[in-house]
Amino acid sequence: MSDQIASQPVSSAGGPITKGAYPELTPHAVIVGYILGVILAISIGYASLKLGFSIEGSELAAILGFGILRGLLRRRSIVENNVAQTVASAVNGASSGMMFSVPAIFILGYGTDFNPYVLTFGAIAGAFLGIAFIIPLRKQMIDYERLTYPGGVAVASILKSPGAGIYKAQLLLGAMLISGLVHFSTVYYGLHDWHLFDQLGLPEYLNGSWYLSLMTVGVAFIAGRGGLAFIVGGFVCYWFIAPMLDVTGLFPKDAVGAVITDPNQLRLMLFRPTGIGMLIGGAVVGVLFALPLIRSAIKSMQSSAKTESAMSRDEMPIKLLYFGIGGAAILLTIMAVTSAQEVGLLRGVLMALLGTVWIWMSGIILSEAIGRTNWSPLSGMTLIAVTLLIMVTQTFGGMSTGSAIVAAITVGAATCVAMSQATDLMLDMKTGYLVGATPRQQQMGQFFGAWLGPIVVIILIFVLHKAFGLGSDEFPAPQGQALASMVQGITGGEVPLEKYIAGALLGGLLSLLQTGLGITVGLGFYLPFNIVLTYALGTLIREITDRTKGKSWSDNIGIPVAAGLIVGEALVGVGNAVYVIVTAG
Repeated sequence: MSDQIASQPVSSAGGPITKGAYPELTPHAVIVGYILGVILAISIGYASLKLGFSIEGSELAAILGFGILRGLLRRRSIVENNVAQTVASAVNGASSGMMFSVPAIFILGYGTDFNPYVLTFGAIAGAFLGIAFIIPLRKQMIDYERLTYPGGVAVASILKSPGAGIYKAQLLLGAMLISGLVHFSTVYYGLHDWHLFDQLGLPEYLNGSWYLSLMTVGVAFIAGRGGLAFIVGGFVCYWFIAPMLDVTGLFPKDAVGAVITDPNQLRLMLFRPTGIGMLIGGAVVGVLFALPLIRSAIKSMQSSAKTESAMSRDEMPIKLLYFGIGGAAILLTIMAVTSAQEVGLLRGVLMALLGTVWIWMSGIILSEAIGRTNWSPLSGMTLIAVTLLIMVTQTFGGMSTGSAIVAAITVGAATCVAMSQATDLMLDMKTGYLVGATPRQQQMGQFFGAWLGPIVVIILIFVLHKAFGLGSDEFPAPQGQALASMVQGITGGEVPLEKYIAGALLGGLLSLLQTGLGITVGLGFYLPFNIVLTYALGTLIREITDRTKGKSWSDNIGIPVAAGLIVGEALVGVGNAVYVIVTAG
């Protein structure tokens, strides 16, 4: 805790290393957290637009934090390092929240019709709202229910191992340099794919080209067996369905009756729309599975209310949280009204109220889900939130389709960021609970970091879209594509409805068998197969190292190296996007 006194361990010189309270929420922690948070938001956001899913940033922040605070600055406080990773993960919290929603505006063709400043400030308001809503549940979920939060436990294990933490940071930095150099070489020489099957003379539809990306290998290594369903989805498309179409003579035909065997055309006409449907169906079923958690959430709120009078002075005052919720809700209303001229005050208030209620409910569901299962149906909650918001925009008539879409996705982005922040804070609070941190200090650290993430991410989105285009093969943005497809269906756009329905049924059935299965298999259908093949290499490497060297080696050496592969390629990729914009302008 903040009044905890060090036991005064003796240094090699014979004197005490520290005196007094352990440093916790310090300028060092906040500044280091900002630096690491920006790096993580750029790296994980970049990977999200490529692969369609994100990874938790707290563990990477803890590893890098050791390298800076302990390795460079010689800071020795474990709780100070914990605050640094809390700030960093709060900055990164906007990454998945905005990457699952905002790209849909660009994919639908309304990239010049929305106000990025309104969206960004709304996302900041949503972040504060999500944090404020979830703080009162800390005692119930962590102190009393003792939810597992495996991600938070993993970060705590890093913070408790100073020597191992610094070594992991060195591994991460070394891999980052290698990955950056490799990606720079592939960009410079234009070597994006290795067309192995073409060289072997195998059928075109097998699509055996490997995407030259160490980042993709790194993401797969970190996901481990959790990514197997994603691989299966891609292999089913090109190594099972495509050969079956060849054998049965059922390949689709173009407008003039020519048979289509080109893998890119097959993906656009058949596999991608089916995959989008699977994402939607799997997400909806995942949310339905999470509904029983509402009962648990209500009980948690009731229990928290009973213990409010006995809350420790180490907790943030509950009245301050009420002010934060009210202020953020007002900002959400302002954002809704100003997102499009046709919204009006009544619609804006309704959208803000819906967003506020949805943030409360979904934030609790997500926190319970990830605390019990380490799985978060964030994309599904986002899909449903934007669907409900579009219904509100069209309830009273009079709004054009473009304005309705922009307003709904703008407010939806804020709710998505709020949900992401709520989940991230509970993971970090679990870490703090295990290392003896002060809840108030950590909660303030989350607030300190939350405002910066939306600014970094919206700039990243604009840079990548201007350089390469979101929804392109370069940056498929699968979750944004799924959201855009659902929006088109609601607003009456032309979509391959039969493929979406078939995919939604398949995705829903798969998710009934195993939570989240429909989404991961659907991503394999949706994404270019070259990415799936390279991803499979990372999963294979993880499986081999787990079996031959043990899971401890994978956790302590393999994962830091994999994280470095992600950060290095992402930073070089963003730098290349900036270069493309500058030279084109």
